[in-house]
Amino acid sequence: MNFTFAAANKVFYSNSNVRQVDVPSFSGSFGILPNHVPTLAILKPGIITVFEQDGTSKKIFVSSGAVTINDDSSVQVLAEEAHPLEDIDSGAAREALSKAQSDLSKATNDIERAEAQIAIEVAEALVQAA
Repeated sequence: MNFTFAAANKVFYSNSNVRQVDVPSFSGSFGILPNHVPTLAILKPGIITVFEQDGTSKKIFVSSGAVTINDDSSVQVLAEEAHPLEDIDSGAAREALSKAQSDLSKATNDIERAEAQIAIEVAEALVQAA
């Protein structure tokens, strides 16, 4: 299956042949195999697992984004931000969660509350991933 995965900070896969991709979406996590029904889904913060043709797998944390599955079985993931799981610092993730929770408690308007809630959701997923 042809797979492309890019984020603002890095291109992880570019027209690569992979066996399967598991993605976290707001409608539930799901696996993508060749001949999957065409789909467009919004990604939630979590881990994308890419199963290579040689049997190995790579795990990459995404903060948000979209996945497109096309008629020809090609798959594109565009992420707002993404990092290999091994690069995530669990201490920094916990600090980010603490700061986001503090920001929520200090929020004085709807915009600040919404931004803090998004930061909490991403930080909680980071802590869980680390």
